[in-house]
Amino acid sequence: MTELLAPAGSWEAMEAAVRAGADAVYLGVGSFNARRHAQNFSLQANTDATPSLQEAVAFCHARDVKVYVTLNTLVLDRELPDALKIAKTACECSVDALILQDRGLARRIHACAPTMPLHASTQMTCHTPSGVEQLRDLGFSRVVLAREMTKQEIAACAGLGCELEVFVHGALCMSVSGQCELSAMLGGRSGNRGLCAQPCRLPFAVGHRPDVDETALSLKDNSLYGHIPELTELGIASLKIEGRMKRPEYVAAATAVLRDLLDGKKPDVQTLDDLRAVFSRTGFTDGYFTGMRDAELFGKRRLEDIAPPAVLNRLAHLYSRERQSVPITLTLTADPLTLVAEDRDGHTVTVTDQVAPKMDSVLDADRLITALQKTGGTPFSAVATAEPAAVPLSAVNALRRRALEELLSVRSQTTPIPFEDKTLPTALLPNVFLHGLVARVESLEQIRGEADAWIVPLGKRPQVPFWGVEIPRGLFGREAIVKRQLDRAAADGASFALCNTVGAIPLAKAAGLAPVAGAFLHIMNSESLSAIAEDGAKAAILSFELTFPQMRFAEGKGCVGLFAYGRQPLMLLRACPVSAAVGCLSCGGSSTLTDRRGAEFPVRCAGECSELLNAVPLYLADMLPALPTHDFLYLHFTDEAPARVSRVLDQYRNGGKPPADFTRGLYKRGVL
Repeated sequence: MTELLAPAGSWEAMEAAVRAGADAVYLGVGSFNARRHAQNFSLQANTDATPSLQEAVAFCHARDVKVYVTLNTLVLDRELPDALKIAKTACECSVDALILQDRGLARRIHACAPTMPLHASTQMTCHTPSGVEQLRDLGFSRVVLAREMTKQEIAACAGLGCELEVFVHGALCMSVSGQCELSAMLGGRSGNRGLCAQPCRLPFAVGHRPDVDETALSLKDNSLYGHIPELTELGIASLKIEGRMKRPEYVAAATAVLRDLLDGKKPDVQTLDDLRAVFSRTGFTDGYFTGMRDAELFGKRRLEDIAPPAVLNRLAHLYSRERQSVPITLTLTADPLTLVAEDRDGHTVTVTDQVAPKMDSVLDADRLITALQKTGGTPFSAVATAEPAAVPLSAVNALRRRALEELLSVRSQTTPIPFEDKTLPTALLPNVFLHGLVARVESLEQIRGEADAWIVPLGKRPQVPFWGVEIPRGLFGREAIVKRQLDRAAADGASFALCNTVGAIPLAKAAGLAPVAGAFLHIMNSESLSAIAEDGAKAAILSFELTFPQMRFAEGKGCVGLFAYGRQPLMLLRACPVSAAVGCLSCGGSSTLTDRRGAEFPVRCAGECSELLNAVPLYLADMLPALPTHDFLYLHFTDEAPARVSRVLDQYRNGGKPPADFTRGLYKRGVL
């Protein structure tokens, strides 16, 4: 049976989801979730107005609805104890799964609570069969697939021994999830840490046109309600609604429409119209699923997209009363008057009325059954049997109310999941694999100057002694092609492969290439570094969201590098804004987006995707003695001329003056 999973950014939104027909909800607790600005839930019951996780789980479990807790942000080393505390509390509350992004945190939780189901967040950028298999082998029972996948790409990931979850309604990020640094770089608010400021919704124009009010980085909202039968036929375990920052009426509308579709019914026409009205950005799109990534995928929020009060009032009625979705049996016997209530999970409640007054007339079984089946105001739907009884109907009604209250209470009780705090042994990277300067280039013509290792695109064969290849971050539908290219690179003399997604490491190993973990594997703590080492990585580049002091966890852990130069990739784009605006033939693989302040951000083709690069390069060559301990510096060359590549390499060996426009990145200011 396919699960319907709805967002619960607040208690009211949770009620809306449950009463509109969700099978499960996902919610955040504390600071380590991807929607830190949602109301969320507290760890423990307290005196303020914030409901606790325990209360949320009790409410949902009593109504046969599962609860998944989002722990889906990257965690600093000093934050690991607090994140584990949330995981432990989640186990005590018997939540049904944890949704995780940070590999290190997942490693630790899996050791402490091996029976707790783990779901791989869409922030882990899984969009290939190898990625699903890798996460399955790491202990994840479910993978939340990337939102940018086509039906065919989703189908290729099915049947691999791991549940799949697919987003079917809600906002689309412009960047492939888990591969965005725009908010972090522009304002210090990291999307990987739950504080995305959504700068992509601000004006960006294609080309050198700062005066044009375009939203070239804003997509319409996703809606796949027309494709539900196709998804269920693929065996998708869970259909997910985005929206923990959305109001309860939105949650209720999306849940109600999808509930009807999953139940084989036609959605209510008015509710479907209200769903379009309650929130959209110039309407909805199914472009990723159908493979139509053109201008129709893009949209922005307009005044006419804001729901009027009449729509909100209608939608509020969808969750104004309990949904009677929990079947029970009620059995009434007389003398003494006794009622037994039992659900399908084996919970049984028996209540007796020893003092009910005797009546001269006898109530027949049919009348008593009618009274017992009046379960309105509760989540129960009852099938009843009864013996005739000479008691007033009021006594039977009172007995029914007592039984239902006690059964609801029994169903609210939870059995804690075992959690034993364990410290795992540290896994180390090799002491020496890469050293000195490691230069990544986009063309062989850029190979100028002296580097200790070169990284080239797949399909290229440089004439240098020590080199590797870069596995593209976006492998949508291209895994078989990339496997052949990796085999060829190994035969041509490549030694290693730069891996920036979870599915890339097994591809590198299968080709006999040493995996080097890139910056977009987001190594931000000692546990994630150990996890990468256990995966077989020979070297790792730390996340460039870290400050230099925050990198101390990596000292003495093996071959570690710093992202030290270049236009840092800010977004991985499957829907290219340049192609949508002017077409690929007008671009030539390299164009520009201009923001409202006139800053120009290069856009470059990257295989099946394109990349938005920072407007200015990161530069550290004038402060080499101040850099934290490292084995190598990673230099990311993109649009530099060959002479510029040679000059930068010389500066990073001997020191040099920064260019006119440059950035220190996030290494000093860090992120929230």
